Amino acid sequence: MARVYNFSAGPSMLPEAVLRTAQAELLEYGTSGQSVMEMSHRSKYFDDIIVKTEAGIRKLLNVPDNYKIGFFQGGATQQFAMVPLNLMTTGKADYLVTGNFSNLAAKEAAKFGQVNIVASSKDRNFTYIPDVTKVEYTPDASYIHICHNNTIFGTTYQQVPQVEGIPLVADMSSDIMSMPVDVNQYGLIYFGVQKNVAPAGMAVAIVREDLLGKAPENVPTMMNYTTILEKDSMYNTPPCWCIYMTGLVVDYLQNTMGGLEKMHEINKAKAKVLYDYLDSQEFFHNPVEKEYRSLMNVTFTSPDPDMDKKFCAEAAAAGFVNLKGHRLVGGMRASIYNAMPPEGVAKLVQFMDDFRKANS
Repeated sequence: MARVYNFSAGPSMLPEAVLRTAQAELLEYGTSGQSVMEMSHRSKYFDDIIVKTEAGIRKLLNVPDNYKIGFFQGGATQQFAMVPLNLMTTGKADYLVTGNFSNLAAKEAAKFGQVNIVASSKDRNFTYIPDVTKVEYTPDASYIHICHNNTIFGTTYQQVPQVEGIPLVADMSSDIMSMPVDVNQYGLIYFGVQKNVAPAGMAVAIVREDLLGKAPENVPTMMNYTTILEKDSMYNTPPCWCIYMTGLVVDYLQNTMGGLEKMHEINKAKAKVLYDYLDSQEFFHNPVEKEYRSLMNVTFTSPDPDMDKKFCAEAAAAGFVNLKGHRLVGGMRASIYNAMPPEGVAKLVQFMDDFRKANS
C-alpha cells in the first residue's frame, strides 16, 4: 500500500493513527460483537460513544458549561438555514461576506428575513478580510455571521467582530480544532466535520443556551436546535459513524498531539514552509494579503492556466493529489489540515521547486 499526500479541501485526510484504530474496531467495537456502523443508537455501547465524544469536544475546545453541543445531519450547508430560523428574532441579521460560503449563507438567510451585508472583500476578489473594528453593524441585528476561514480563497480572520448585545455566529468548518478558540466570543459556532474532524455527513453546533427556544412554531421540527439539543442529539437516529470518528479524532488531538496549542504550533510551522517558498520565487504566486493568509488552505497559481493543469497532473502522478484549485478561482490549492504531516508539505515544496526549474 502506498498512501498519497492528499491535499483535498474536503473530504480530507484523517490521521493515520485514527484510521488504524477504526480499522481495528471495524468488525467489533469493544465487546459488543458488532460494528459501530450496525449497532443500535439506543444501545449502551453507542451511548458510551456519544457521551465520550461530546465530553471530548467540550474539553478540547474548552467549551463553557452554558453552551450546548449537538450533532446534526445535513452538514454546514443546512446550518445556513438553521441559524436564521432559530436566531433571527428581530427579522434582520448582519453578514460579513469574505468568500463563497459566507455568501451562500447570506443568500440562504435572506429567505427568512433581512440580511445586511455590512462588509465584503469581493472588491479585491476575497484576498483579504475587512477590518471588523470599522464595520457599521446594525444596532438591532439578531446576530452577526462570519465564515472564519475561507476554504476556497485561502483567507482567515485574525480578529472577530465583538458587538455588545449582538451574538456572533461563525462557520468554522475549515479551521475548527486547528487552534485554540475562545468560545465565549461566540453565540454559536458550527462546522461541517469533513475537513479537520471526521468523514463527511455531519455538522456540529456549539450553541449558547440563552439563544435557544426562540424559534417560531412553524420551524420544522428537525430544523429547530432545541429539538436536537434537548435530546442530547438522540431525538432521531444520529450520524453514528461520524460521531464515533469524531470521538477518535478528538481523543487523538488531545492525548496524542497534546492539545490545540500544540496543534496550532505545528500548523503554523507547516504553513510557514509553504508560504516562505511561495514568497522566495516568482514562478508561483499566492494572491492573499499576507496578514490574512490561511493556515489551512494555501492557494497559488503558476504563470498561466495551461501550466496549472500540467502542474496538477504531474503532482498527482508523483503522489500529491487534489491540488487543483476551486473552479471559482482556478490555479492550485493545498489544504494542509491537521492530518497533513509536516513531511507532506516539505515534499510538496521540493516537488514545486523541481517543477519550477524544469518549466522556467
